[in-house]
Amino acid sequence: MAADPYQVRRAPTIHHYNNSREDLDSEIGSVEFATYTVQIPPTPDNQPMEIPVENEKKLERSCSSNSMFTGGHNCATRALLKEKMIEFQTRHPQIASAKGLYCAMPSCDAQVITDDLVPCECEYKICRDCYKDVLDSGDGICPGCKEPYWSHDEPELNRRLSFAKSNKALAIGQSDEFDYSQFLFDSKTNYGYGNAVWPTDGVNDNGEGSSGVPKTFAEKQWKLLTREVKISTAVIAPYRILILVRMIVLAFFVYWRVSNPNEEAMWLWGMSLVCEIWFAFSWLLDQLPKLCPVNRVADLDVLKEKFETPGPGNPTGKSDLPGIDVFVSTAGPEKEPPLVTANTILSILAADYPVEKLSCYVSDDGGALLTFEAMAEAASFANLWVPFCRKHEIEPRNPESYFSLKRDPYKKKVRPDFVRDRRRVKREYDEFKVQINGLSESIRRRSDAYNSQEELKAMKRWKEKDDDEPMDTLKVPRATWMADGTHWPDTWTVPAPENTRSDHASIIQVMLQPPIEEPLKGTAGDSNSMNLYEVDIRLPVLVYISREKRPGYDHNKKAGAMNALVRASAVMSNGPFILNLDCDHYIYNSQALREGMCFMMDQGGEGICYVQFPQRFEGIDPSDRYANHNSVFFDVNMRVLDGIQGPVYVGTGCLFRRTALYNFDPPSYEDHGSCCSCFFGRHKKAAIASAPEHGQSHEADDTDNQGMNLALIPRKFRNSSLFLDSVQVAAFQGLPLAENSYVKYGRPPGALTLPREPLYLATIAEAVDVISCWYEDKTEWGQSVGWIYGSVTEDVITGYRMHERGWRSVYCVTKRDAFCGIAPINLTDRLHQVLRWATGSVEIFFSHNNALLGGHRNEQFWLIGGTSAHLVAVLQGLLKVIAGIEISFTLTSKSGGDDMDDEFFDLYLFKWTSLMIPPCTIIMINLVAIGVGVSRTIYSDAPQ
Repeated sequence: MAADPYQVRRAPTIHHYNNSREDLDSEIGSVEFATYTVQIPPTPDNQPMEIPVENEKKLERSCSSNSMFTGGHNCATRALLKEKMIEFQTRHPQIASAKGLYCAMPSCDAQVITDDLVPCECEYKICRDCYKDVLDSGDGICPGCKEPYWSHDEPELNRRLSFAKSNKALAIGQSDEFDYSQFLFDSKTNYGYGNAVWPTDGVNDNGEGSSGVPKTFAEKQWKLLTREVKISTAVIAPYRILILVRMIVLAFFVYWRVSNPNEEAMWLWGMSLVCEIWFAFSWLLDQLPKLCPVNRVADLDVLKEKFETPGPGNPTGKSDLPGIDVFVSTAGPEKEPPLVTANTILSILAADYPVEKLSCYVSDDGGALLTFEAMAEAASFANLWVPFCRKHEIEPRNPESYFSLKRDPYKKKVRPDFVRDRRRVKREYDEFKVQINGLSESIRRRSDAYNSQEELKAMKRWKEKDDDEPMDTLKVPRATWMADGTHWPDTWTVPAPENTRSDHASIIQVMLQPPIEEPLKGTAGDSNSMNLYEVDIRLPVLVYISREKRPGYDHNKKAGAMNALVRASAVMSNGPFILNLDCDHYIYNSQALREGMCFMMDQGGEGICYVQFPQRFEGIDPSDRYANHNSVFFDVNMRVLDGIQGPVYVGTGCLFRRTALYNFDPPSYEDHGSCCSCFFGRHKKAAIASAPEHGQSHEADDTDNQGMNLALIPRKFRNSSLFLDSVQVAAFQGLPLAENSYVKYGRPPGALTLPREPLYLATIAEAVDVISCWYEDKTEWGQSVGWIYGSVTEDVITGYRMHERGWRSVYCVTKRDAFCGIAPINLTDRLHQVLRWATGSVEIFFSHNNALLGGHRNEQFWLIGGTSAHLVAVLQGLLKVIAGIEISFTLTSKSGGDDMDDEFFDLYLFKWTSLMIPPCTIIMINLVAIGVGVSRTIYSDAPQ
């Protein structure tokens, strides 16, 4: 049996603080602002009292979900117990019902058997040891219903429990003595990496065939989760003919230009010829792939049948889907309003995906208290919004967008209580918006009151002293205060040492703790409340993270924040798949996560590194004057790239495979002699996230060894034991089901139906450690692991690195748009956005990741962008490559939706920017040239 994860974890030193305003008031004469109590873990030399292990674990789980964890460089990790957070969480039914997870037998407080293995139909909560005692006593009577147990097959139950516990240990993976090779290995059968151990010869007692494949797998008809839809010949054939005609005309034009030089201006002719050949080559690269675009469709019914329907490997029908960690990044409330971020969070929490498999992480790179309290308010409002969406199948599940819909909200709604429920939720959301909008002023008034009180205390202490210290030396920092009367550990409104945007500690706050394993139904309600007796009211995990920043460290902007989320999430939830969204990019289709998972879990899905969804935007004027839709790029070019190796990563709306971000190669396949093999070399067997086969050699010069070189792992990831253990677990859980011989690399069905482990203090403390500013020193983070550093378009380079290693990507266009975002609200912000993209393209061109990008765009806007943002991007890219001058990064503003009189009010707002100097200069020169030309024509003696 696997060891208890709490006992084997490497527990960092944790100072547990209990900060409150009463502590501050009681210590008027002290220099410190708060008192604290250090809880020393029991040791052989420190045994103050006997505490049952299970009770200690319960206390720790409570502390882990009710504490704000802070830490950083050269400072201890601290858990600040937040009284207000405790009060909020204890009111939520999800937390209040957690007490049912323990054995109901008298004087026993052990965890119960998992619900899919409960031995009695009455579902009486009993642990394994008590169950065995009841069977050993001879009567076999259930203590709950007093009826005989329906099965006394103890060996069978022990076998299933052993399998469950082994998988649970694999999901945690914290014991150094645990052998992964029994689950992750490259077997000699045709199933390969990740299979359960099946015999290879003969027929055993279980009725398996000579090939070692169970009959249930061999006889099961294979159903594809996705399929390609061919484009009609009537549509694609004329386009192909047009491309062919253009290529012929282009060839004749280039031939004519080369054969007819201008003898009087050879230098001008040579420059123009080089430019024309360059653009012809770029156009050719852009057009050739468009001969074979690809459309893909996912089948959600087959996904439900495979992963959420009772079967031989999953008798209870619990969800066998892998976990997803959703990353939301925000740079600060100045440019990205907290209300926009809160709406994105609410759409994620209400997504149609198993609650226990979904986790949301919010990265606040600004470290602002305003964002923190806005997320806390969003977590509270989610208790009403998420059940409402599930009950009435609301779309979209962003409250701001839903209540702003111009269509009839009552269409296809048949429940009689929908009108009442919608009216109540709308009223609550209006109050929620007002509360979010007033947070900034509330924080300012609160901080002013506390700071004034601290100044009075300082003055009182000064008067009580006997020395002649001048009063001018009394300097009380103008701190930013939280609602519970404690200092905000991160960025203050009035900057102070260790409390600025570039100098602050790391923070992790679990705002919604992991839900219980079984659905939790709400109450019947009355005329004043919502009837939720048939609705699951559980909520996914929600974690607020602000990584540590210190002077002297390069924090690498958004890419650094994303890598910090990768490490923290690996320690806390370790979802094998990661969905990253911008704070203004919300889930528009609640089933988008399931559609993306169809590609990852389908045949050959283990070789897919990410699934990219198209970007769609709202708030765009009908004429799309700033080309925000990018229709040609998202509707044509991305489909075309999908037919080669896959679309590029565009920064948001992308579902990643976690192990692909860890710089592992995809599973190796045999060369089948395809038509592409003569043009593209085949990769050697890659180092994938698997344990070596039994008896396999570990020689360093063995290039075909598929096991990870354990000696190089700390240098690659650093030496966090929890993180390193999570790597192979994520690789195993991210594999498709090995239910047919078509799946070369797979996992056994039912392996992911077990409940998630609670968050321990040591786990969160380790997560604080891995987001410290020093953690990436002398590692490969940002170089080959995670998001790649060194470019303002880190998304494109990150996707290129994965393709370079042999991974494939997929473009998923759903019938209903998967995600929707907010476009730049005016020309200035749009030009800055294009400048950032163009600068990144120039950086890529002058690096070893160079690529040629092209495409047709909206001529009106791109004429301005080409003479302004693109020109400046070339100059900035050259300055960085040649002189090493860092490139500026301007964040585009997001509309808060306050101006309701004119939907496109911000669109017509013009803000002057230096980027407008080149196009304005070109306009003036052209106007003068036209005037001079017309004048010469009119007044010339020889107009011809």
